[in-house]
Amino acid sequence: MLKNFWYAVEFADRVTREPRKVTCLGQDFVLYRTEAGAAVCLSDLCVHRGGALSMGKVTGDCITCPYHGWQYSSEGVCVRIPANAEERKIPRKARVDAYPTVERDGMIWAFLGDLPEDERPPIPEIPQWNDPAFRAVQVDMVIDANYERTFENVVDASHTPFVHGTAFGNPDKPEIPDFRVRQTDWSAEADIQLSPPPPKGLWGMLARRKPRAEYVTVTNAWYLPNIVKLHVRLPIGDLILYDFNIPLSQDKTLVKILGFRNFFTGAWADGNARKRIEKILLQDQPVVESQRPELLPFDLSDELHVRSDGLQVAYRRRRLELMKQGWWVGGDDIITGDAPRRTATVIASPARRDNPELASAWVHKARTGGNGQ
Repeated sequence: MLKNFWYAVEFADRVTREPRKVTCLGQDFVLYRTEAGAAVCLSDLCVHRGGALSMGKVTGDCITCPYHGWQYSSEGVCVRIPANAEERKIPRKARVDAYPTVERDGMIWAFLGDLPEDERPPIPEIPQWNDPAFRAVQVDMVIDANYERTFENVVDASHTPFVHGTAFGNPDKPEIPDFRVRQTDWSAEADIQLSPPPPKGLWGMLARRKPRAEYVTVTNAWYLPNIVKLHVRLPIGDLILYDFNIPLSQDKTLVKILGFRNFFTGAWADGNARKRIEKILLQDQPVVESQRPELLPFDLSDELHVRSDGLQVAYRRRRLELMKQGWWVGGDDIITGDAPRRTATVIASPARRDNPELASAWVHKARTGGNGQ
């Protein structure tokens, strides 16, 4: 799992004044909105006795722990301990990690790492969100597989004829022509020629009125750390899926999808579009859940690659570079105790690096620095 990236942790319209628990990179977080409507992301763990802040309530811009009433500001600093006499000071260690948060393109993004603002990777653009020609639907599903397996599955064009059959691929024409991978430090994409059969059902009715092309150009792309874009140019219009593969743990992934279409853009067609996307996920699910090894190998040579695996190979090479820079979650990011739940992830927030005088003022220790030092 990679840290020091912006993660889309929830659909924006699901984050309200009511605290909402989300999980990413094996760590629990609480989301809520301030009175002004800004999204807040804090570690979901009161430093007093480990209460879940997500079970508490929001007052003003602060969140109150449900166990002993400790109140934390949107910056993660404890501002009230009800059991304390008035003259007692609040301990310096009474603080939780607060993570930079941005609302953009229908998602709440949290920066899970401690890099300074000018060193953080960019948030991917989703231009269809503000394009009135497109209609969006939301889909989410939990899959019992590592997020890199679900991530690579969507990037992989050559599996479609066999996993999705005639619904999405063409078993009679499984060949993948050579394609060129266009890559930056944070993304890669390729235009791939496929020969899927015409769509069926409601979409097929409209497709029959359009000229039939032998090949369809599908654009597959990935954006670090965990997003895949699939752009299918159907005879009836464009279907564009953004898959957010959120690592709940090493072996469980929450897949959130924003699905855009520029045809049948009325709300009446949302259910049909959502059903088609869910069908694709359900076809993929048993395959990725059965993959072995469960985790992507670190060494490229541990699995065999062919030319049609170009996007996956590009990801694995870039991933290895970032691992060497210390951006991999592990080691000092995992705290260990002797309680029944012995391990937990703690991702250092920017406040730990920005305020070195507070280095000892954290109950839950975590490694700071994105360069492995």
